[in-house]
Formats: sequence, structure tokens, C-alpha cells
Amino acid sequence: MLSDAAYMERALVLAGRARGRTTPNPLVGAVVVSPAGVVVGTGFHARAGEPHAEVHALHAAGSAARGATLYCTLEPCSHHGRTPPCADRILDAGIARVVAAVADPNPRVAGGGLRRLRDAGVRVDVGIGRDEAVRLNRPFFSAMQRGRPFVVLKAATSLDGRVAVAAGMSTHISSGPADRRSQLLRAEVDAVAVGIGTVLVDDPRLTARDVYRARPLARVVFDRRLRMPPSARLLSTTSAGPVFVVTTTAALAEHRSGARALEAAGATVIALDSGDVAAALTTLVGHDIHSLLVEGGPTLQGAFWREGVVDAIRLIVAPRALGPAGVPWLGIPDLPTSALTRVDVGPCGPDIIMEADVYRTC
Repeated sequence: MLSDAAYMERALVLAGRARGRTTPNPLVGAVVVSPAGVVVGTGFHARAGEPHAEVHALHAAGSAARGATLYCTLEPCSHHGRTPPCADRILDAGIARVVAAVADPNPRVAGGGLRRLRDAGVRVDVGIGRDEAVRLNRPFFSAMQRGRPFVVLKAATSLDGRVAVAAGMSTHISSGPADRRSQLLRAEVDAVAVGIGTVLVDDPRLTARDVYRARPLARVVFDRRLRMPPSARLLSTTSAGPVFVVTTTAALAEHRSGARALEAAGATVIALDSGDVAAALTTLVGHDIHSLLVEGGPTLQGAFWREGVVDAIRLIVAPRALGPAGVPWLGIPDLPTSALTRVDVGPCGPDIIMEADVYRTC
């Protein structure tokens, strides 16, 4: 018989199969193991509105679930949402023991599922694989506990830390292989964000290209002065996902006709009293955006960094220098490495990709 940790690892691998598909729900995997140590059922949550991981695993196990142990990467739910409570389904199946990696941070659950099982006589153990389960669902935990999306800054810089030859000049720095990796990241997140400067200079579409994406990809433009043109190419791609333009109430009052033109072109204009990034993030969670990839430009990324709402970075470093006249990333020439943890560096074509967590992350 394998260890609890080994069975939980299998459940975590199953959960990861649905990356990019389950928001606003978390990634969850489940494994049913007989008293003899035989895996008799497995499952994972594929997308919101469909059966949860526990239900799939129990269905696969059938009558073999009676007296078995259920390993689940997140606390089974105890409330009626789009689907019935998993705790009730577990009790009906006759499961004798439940091993959950971590309690559900959703206030609608928050220990209720575990209590329901314990009160019915099921042995419940919590904590095996906790760190891995939390890391797998960092966007969900961020939305539930902090009320904002999990934020990843992604940038391509030169060896000397520049992102453009000069201000207002479109400069492509990364290689084809690195661009492919960036598209894979777009395939997993809920939304991609840029500043209005990027729209005006590059006129990007911000779609997930040459990769499979199961859900629409939301795009967010931070535009305090409401300068985004209705003719922007981004607005020709609303079939790929919604486009949000985040501005201020002052700008909206001054440019109401421009806002109407943007909405007619398919955008959703969000006007906030404050121009703070943090206030915008709180609003985006209400649109089922739990993970946000901030791609540009340096002004917007610098604002995210200064407001302390960055959770991870992905930095592509190309083997070229742009010189002192180039635009520095984050408005500073050097990477603030003292703020980073879990740093992973590796080659990608001619470039180097560094991925790291920011120490402020939960």
C-alpha cells in the first residue's frame, strides 16, 4: 500500500489537468482507494457547472467506494451551488475516511464540508499535500482571501534591463520559442492586461495564438484618461473573449461620447473613483477574473509593483543590449531580486526565462 502522500500526489496531478478551464471554481482532483490500497476511482473537476472531482471519482469507484478512503486536493463542498454538495455524495457512497489537502477558503464552505463529514462519523484528515494544493490554486485562494486576482508580471527585456529602444517605440525583443511559452501562459490565465500606452504603440490583439484555450480570454486595458480608440484591433477580437477598459469616473464624465463608442465596438467600460490598480483588481474579481497576466507596458507594470499587488513574475531576457537610452523595465534599470523567491532560471531558444514568486504572495 502506498502512503497518503503518494495518493494525494496522484490527486494533485489529476487536478492540474484542467488548468485554465475551471474559473471561478478551483482545480480539484480526487482518488478513491480501497482498504487494500487499490485505486478504484479517480476524477478531476473539468469546468464550472460540471460535476466536481469527488463525484467523478466516486462514480468510477461504484460500490467499491464503500469503506474506502477518498483523497481530495480541496475540502469537499457542503453547499448547493451549480451542483449538489459533495459531502452528501461522499456519505451516500459509504466512504470511511477522507483525506483533504487543505480547507476550502470559500466563505460558503470554510470548514463546513469537513464538519459535515466528521459529524456523520467519517474520519477526516487535513493537511497532507497542503503546500502543493495551495500553490496549484493560488488564483482561487487570492480571490477568496484577498478579494483580488493572482497577478503575474510578464516582460521581455534586454541584457541591460530595457524593454524598448525609446519611449513610444514598438520593440520586439523575445525570440520565437519564448513567444510560444508566453502563448502557453495566456492559455492558462483568466485575463491579460496592458496599459493604454501599449495599445496606442503596438495595437495588439492579445489573443491566445497557436495554443488550445478552452475558455474565452478576457483582455483588460488600463486607461485612466480614456484614450483608447474604438478602432483598436483588440476590439475586433471580442469573439475570443471580453474586453474591459478600466478608467476613472472623471475621465468618463469628460469623454462620455468616447465611452459610448467603445461600448458600441464591444468593450465594457469600468469607471472607478480611484485610479489605483488595487481598486481595479477588486472589481475584476467580480467578473470571474482570478488570474491576471500583466504584459505591458513599463508604466503599468511599475504601478502594479509599487502598489504591492504582484504575486509572480516571468521575465524573458534576450541576448542583446538596448543601451542607456532604452526604456527600463518597471522604471528602474535593475531587477529587484531581493523581493523574489522560488526563482527558476532556464534557457528558451536564444533567450533566458526567469520565473519567480514575489515574497509578498500569500
